[in-house]
Amino acid sequence: MSPATAALSSLRLSDLAPNAVQSEIRAMTVACDTAGGINMAQGVCDTDPPLPVVDAAIHAIASGLNIYTRADGIASLREAIAQKFANFNNITVDPATEVFVTSGATGGLHAALLALLNPGDQCIVFEPFYGYHVSTLRSQRVEPIIVPLQAPTWALDIDRLRAAITPRTRAIILNSPSNPSGKVNTLAELEAIAEIAIEHDLFVFTDEMYEYFIYDGERHISIAALPGMAERTITISGFSKTFSVTGWRLGYLAASGKWMPAIGYFHDLTYVCAPSPLQHGAAAGLLALPQSFYDELAIEYQTKRDMTCASLTRAGLTPSIPTGAYYILADVSRVPGTDAKQKARTLLADTGIAAVAGSAFFGNDEHGRNRGENLLRFCFAKKSADLEEACRRLDAYTPDGRK
Repeated sequence: MSPATAALSSLRLSDLAPNAVQSEIRAMTVACDTAGGINMAQGVCDTDPPLPVVDAAIHAIASGLNIYTRADGIASLREAIAQKFANFNNITVDPATEVFVTSGATGGLHAALLALLNPGDQCIVFEPFYGYHVSTLRSQRVEPIIVPLQAPTWALDIDRLRAAITPRTRAIILNSPSNPSGKVNTLAELEAIAEIAIEHDLFVFTDEMYEYFIYDGERHISIAALPGMAERTITISGFSKTFSVTGWRLGYLAASGKWMPAIGYFHDLTYVCAPSPLQHGAAAGLLALPQSFYDELAIEYQTKRDMTCASLTRAGLTPSIPTGAYYILADVSRVPGTDAKQKARTLLADTGIAAVAGSAFFGNDEHGRNRGENLLRFCFAKKSADLEEACRRLDAYTPDGRK
């Protein structure tokens, strides 16, 4: 062995890397692109953004607002976010010290976890979970502790949550409305979670990205608005879904001024700041769009939900009806395949519709089998013509007959 070869022999992947695999959501998007199919796998939200948002961003670019902003974002956007928190979420925050504009909600969560948790800590995650939440915890060597919810309504078992708490538990991640199940936590559930968080002195990281996508008379409640929760809650949201600008990677969070300097430090270290002209677009949207925009958004997506659920039902792929967000978990036991990944690829081959394996959102049961192997997640945040075509294909699909 030459000296050069000997020197190279010590090069290796990190301890984390061998267990890291491409997100199944992104894998199905690639497979869908290859097949020329309809992508109901990734929540790309390919509907058109509101004109005030787009026009303000274009104007900002043309006006030369293309350099770094303050690490926490432009003042007009932080002030608009603070006003939105007060009006919609019933949370009072100081835009100068308690609001931070982030590079996507994922960037906000990443920075907040780095600031507030240590390697070896445990964090409660409810199942079905958003895979990026679990993967982000693991990337920081924080142990996710999965607490399954009760299908088909995904009700929270408080005793099960209490039993999962250990001396190493430092936090809970909450996602309501939920990706992938569309569950909206009730006030009673949130009050129970808050009681446990206060009793055990836990942080709560709450991802409220789908807060305006609420159906069937449900309402969105921010846990930070409950008594005793403001100091311990990091409330994370963004513009990707509400304004249909998922590619802009523009989010925000609210937290106590006690935690914000550390959160800001880690966000700056990774992202420096959120994209400058796009911040101006988001600020314009918050200031210009009337309440009717948000009301009509919920009506539009409830119609899309109902249409998609009806077609899934006719195809024999029984859906769990979501009361929020824009995803549906459907039972695909009848679709050929040994596991959910194979079932997803069978469905894509047979119909040209891409969905995501339910195994991406579940852990294993006591027998070591993933609890999501007979489920697929379908995203209905599609343009009307594309969604109608997808539903037409589902209506014509007979899983057992491979039609």
